[in-house]
Amino acid sequence: MQKPALSLVAVLSLAGAACASAPAAPFDTLKTSNATAFRLQNFEPPPPVPGAAAPVPGAPIPGLPPEIQTWIQQGAQGLTQLIPPGLLPPGIIPGAPAAPVTPTPDAPRFHGFRILAQTQVMDPDLKEKLGEILGDKDSYATHFRRCAPVVIYPEMGLSFTSGPGANPNDVLISFSCSQIVSRSFAWPHPATGITPDTVGKLHDVVQKLWPQGT
Repeated sequence: MQKPALSLVAVLSLAGAACASAPAAPFDTLKTSNATAFRLQNFEPPPPVPGAAAPVPGAPIPGLPPEIQTWIQQGAQGLTQLIPPGLLPPGIIPGAPAAPVTPTPDAPRFHGFRILAQTQVMDPDLKEKLGEILGDKDSYATHFRRCAPVVIYPEMGLSFTSGPGANPNDVLISFSCSQIVSRSFAWPHPATGITPDTVGKLHDVVQKLWPQGT
């Protein structure tokens, strides 16, 4: 008589574990949503002064937020594909592009940040992976956040909708701030700071969205 009872307990335990591991809304719909990923310029340097000397390699960029400078110093080498051209002086990060990207008021933007590239996320497995990362509360911890709550310098954006006419779910992802924030829905987690493990998982996703050199 005990075996059926034990079997029922095991089934219920497995069902509970499955429910507990489901991504939080709205990320639970990401796998079947129409999704677009954006590479964003997280900081726009001031336009060059006419007649001014060329910047010295390795010299600080005028106006560079301290959060980004700290990120560079702590080792952003693994995420060079997310760094916009012109954001960093030559020599700070090997392989980072050096061509300046100056402010352009009419440039396409995503929640105020200049779009450098965008791509439709077509692979359902990749969308599911993103949903699992972003929808897991364990991906976040407040003490990893480098920027103030109201400040973010995103290198990536994501917008996904469940179908025509549906409201978009938009998020900004900042590796320099170690933070992810919502821009169109109530954030489902108690924290927005991303853990080093989450950064690594997102890095793998970024490599697939924008292979090195694209």
